[in-house]
Amino acid sequence: METASKNPFAPGEFERKKDQALAHRKWVMFGFCMLLVLPLIAILVDIFWKAAPVLSFDYLTENPTNKGKEGGLWAPLIGTFYLVIGSLLVVTPVGILAAIYMNEYAKDGWLNRTIGIAVTSLAGVPSIVHGLFGLGAFVLAMLPGFNAMLGLEGDEKWEAGLLTASLTVAVMNLPVIITSTREALGAVPQSFREACWNLGATRFQTIRTIVLPNSLSGMLTGIILVVSRAAGETAPILFTGATFFKFIADEGVEKWFPYGPGEPFMAMSMHLNIISNQISQMPENMKFGCAAVLIALILIINSFSIALRVWLRGRKRW
Repeated sequence: METASKNPFAPGEFERKKDQALAHRKWVMFGFCMLLVLPLIAILVDIFWKAAPVLSFDYLTENPTNKGKEGGLWAPLIGTFYLVIGSLLVVTPVGILAAIYMNEYAKDGWLNRTIGIAVTSLAGVPSIVHGLFGLGAFVLAMLPGFNAMLGLEGDEKWEAGLLTASLTVAVMNLPVIITSTREALGAVPQSFREACWNLGATRFQTIRTIVLPNSLSGMLTGIILVVSRAAGETAPILFTGATFFKFIADEGVEKWFPYGPGEPFMAMSMHLNIISNQISQMPENMKFGCAAVLIALILIINSFSIALRVWLRGRKRW
């Protein structure tokens, strides 16, 4: 009677041991995740705690003075925005169009494989090498020809500045855009393309109306990485247009549009590098304040981009 009353669907000894082992492995993996997250949180708390005395609205809107020992961060902050936007305007269309060709048009032959190897190799090149490439290709080779073509002389000549730095950062981030876009395009089911072709659509129409709209969330992943890297890199802009100090107006239109494409500019990463290593008697709170603002800028941009990507993924019907 006791045996018959037992639940025939109750888990046996093997299933119970399996569930216990699964729970044990889950907590072990959670512990390893905490080993990554907790040091990061500790670093962020330490940086923002030491930067708290200088963090204010005026700190963001005032220009640095006295070699960065006083004032705020407006000049390098607005320069970083221009650098990120300029690099995105170049790398996004070039990277997406290249990925479309490789994934949708090119045949799986030696040429496509060679391009793929070149993209992978370019992703592994150190950032300082990209800076030297930008110095040779854009500053020493492109600018003289550009000035000669337009007949610019003297003070009218374009110098190493926002344009050359943006192009250098764009070349550095090109593999990220291409790789993420190819993965996003490849994630669209082939049946979607075949259904569109059966209705009489051309390949271009299929890509424009079906493939690209369903790949936007994946493309944003690459753009997120590009924005973060463009805002935080120092080596590529060190030789191609960034400068430690440039006078800009404290108010008016010039405050919002302080840099021309052919003029040197200030950037947050460059500013942080110099005030941390090359300026004597620099107040500690100014160093940590610059670092905190740069980290907050990257976190805000990433958070907005991730929220947009999640919203786009939620609109998918497959």
